[in-house]
Amino acid sequence: MFGYITPDKPDLKIKEFEVFRGYYCGVCRAIAKRAGHRGRFILSYDTAFLALLLDSLNSSPVSGKPGRCPVHPLKKRFIVNYSDVLEFSSDINILLAYYNLKDKWQDERKLFSPIGLFSLRRGYKRVKKKHPDLVRDIEKGLSALNELECGRCGQMDEASEPFAGIMKKVFEYSAECDSAKKTLGWIGYNLGKWIYLLDAYDDIEDNIKRGAYNPLVIQFQYGENENIESFRQRVKKEVEFILVYSLSEMEKAFSLLDVKKNHGILENIIYRGLLIKTRQVLEMGAGCDEKPL
Repeated sequence: MFGYITPDKPDLKIKEFEVFRGYYCGVCRAIAKRAGHRGRFILSYDTAFLALLLDSLNSSPVSGKPGRCPVHPLKKRFIVNYSDVLEFSSDINILLAYYNLKDKWQDERKLFSPIGLFSLRRGYKRVKKKHPDLVRDIEKGLSALNELECGRCGQMDEASEPFAGIMKKVFEYSAECDSAKKTLGWIGYNLGKWIYLLDAYDDIEDNIKRGAYNPLVIQFQYGENENIESFRQRVKKEVEFILVYSLSEMEKAFSLLDVKKNHGILENIIYRGLLIKTRQVLEMGAGCDEKPL
């Protein structure tokens, strides 16, 4: 995943931020348990959000205790206790990170990719064995995405569809009833579309310089004599429309969920954090600032 799903920290209460960070640390520990300590480098805010959302549908109080980690060894932090939700979220983190590293090696021959793949291999095999149907659906979606990218698809809505479908499957997978499954699926679908297109806009300059595929560059026909920043400004309004529309659809679906706890944190992320991140990328190219909390 990409690390774009972050809260608006100044708007959170201190206790709420500690709880969000507790889920983040909890997923980190779950990754270490599933893939070894070297696998922690793949940790993403996105799967911390997934764990937070899924656990918030459970009426049991948030449980955890202070603990230390390799990144922050001197000061204890609140860490949410290990659970099925944290395990599932870590599994998704491992899967998507593994496929992303594999893609980077095949397309860009980035030197760190084989090292990352080796570190995640054990965890990937475990996840594939535990969730064969989900893995099959994800791989099918990634295959469709690769086909569109290889065919140089020039329609951003079409290009974003496979990843939106992958996220839909991920969010649906752990639902306990049909009504929640449909709602979670729509949240995942729109979140996936938002992530894919936001990342495409964020990567415009890098993709142009490397000659890499980007649906926005093709659809809006970037010319060699055009300034990259002027191109970004030229396409911004149309990209922003789809991004904001996807967020509004996600918000509508979220309002239908029977959330039992963590209301303030979830509302902060969904109604403020995602919109702020959208504006950061569109206005400043701030991009993903994935750093340990």
